[in-house]
Amino acid sequence: MKLHETTIRVRASIKAHAVLLSGLLILLPPFFTEPPQFADAQQPVTTIQFASGPLNTAQVVTNLVAMNLKRARALHAYRVTETLQEDNHGFPGARRAEMVVDVRYQSPGTKQFKVQSSTGSKLVIGEVFKKVLAAEEEVLGAKVQKRADLNRDNYDFAAAGYESMPSGPAYLLQVRPRRKDKFLYRGRIWVDAKDFAVVRLEATPAKNPSFWTRKSEIEQTYMKVGDFWLPARSHSVTAIRFGGHAELTIQYQDYRITSAETVGDLPVLGPPGAADTTKAQRANAKTIVPAAAVQ
Repeated sequence: MKLHETTIRVRASIKAHAVLLSGLLILLPPFFTEPPQFADAQQPVTTIQFASGPLNTAQVVTNLVAMNLKRARALHAYRVTETLQEDNHGFPGARRAEMVVDVRYQSPGTKQFKVQSSTGSKLVIGEVFKKVLAAEEEVLGAKVQKRADLNRDNYDFAAAGYESMPSGPAYLLQVRPRRKDKFLYRGRIWVDAKDFAVVRLEATPAKNPSFWTRKSEIEQTYMKVGDFWLPARSHSVTAIRFGGHAELTIQYQDYRITSAETVGDLPVLGPPGAADTTKAQRANAKTIVPAAAVQ
C-alpha cells in the first residue's frame, strides 16, 4: 500500500471525527440560543410512564427543552481548558498527538481558541485538532442549531429507565433521529431528574460521516458548574474501513463562568400563542412540569 494512500485514509477518518463531534456537541447548553419549536400539536408524542420516577417521557422532554433554553439564555461567557488526545491505530503504524487549548465562549455564538501546547504527530494536529475546533465554531451557527437541536422536531424519544447517577437520579431516554443527518445521532441520554439537563450521552451518528469509516461511537459526560451543565469528557472511537481505528478524547477542565444570570430569575418561554404565561414567568418552579400535568 502506498504511503500517500494511507495518508488519505488517515485524513478522511480524521475529518469524519470532526463531523461526528460537530453533530454531537450541540448538546452543550450555549448552543441553544433560539426558542425551541413546539411541535406537539403537529407531531404525536408518546407519553410512557417510567417504571420508576414521577414523570413520563413527554414531560421529561418538555422540561429538558425548556431548561436547556433557560440555561443558554443565562450563560453569557465562560472559559475552559480543553485537552485533546488522538490515537490512530493501523497501517503503517500508530499516530498520537495531544493539544491543550484555552477556550473562551461569548454568547450568542463566538468561541476563541488559544493553543497552549501541542505534541506528537503533525498530521493529527493539523487534520484532527484543527477540524475539531472548527467544528465547535460551526455548531454555533443558527442554521446548524435548527438542524441539530435536541427537540421533538429532530428526534423521537422513548423511556428506557430511571437510574441512579453520581450526580443523582436521572431519566434514561432512547433518542432516535427523525431523518438521516450528519448533525443528528441515535443512542441514549441520561437526563438529571432535578435540573433536566443531559448528564451522559452514548450515541452513534445518524448518518455515516465518511466512506472511510465503518462505525463511530461516542460517549460524553457532563459536570455541573454553578447553574450550568457543561461537558466534562468526550470520547469517540471510529473504526476505519480498511483496518484500524481512531480514538479521540477531549477533557474539559478549569471552567470559569465569567458572565451569567441566575437561571431561576429568567422567565419561562412557552409555546407560541400561549394564552397566559405570567404566572409561569414569576416562579422558577413553574418551569418543571408536574407529574399530573400530562395524562
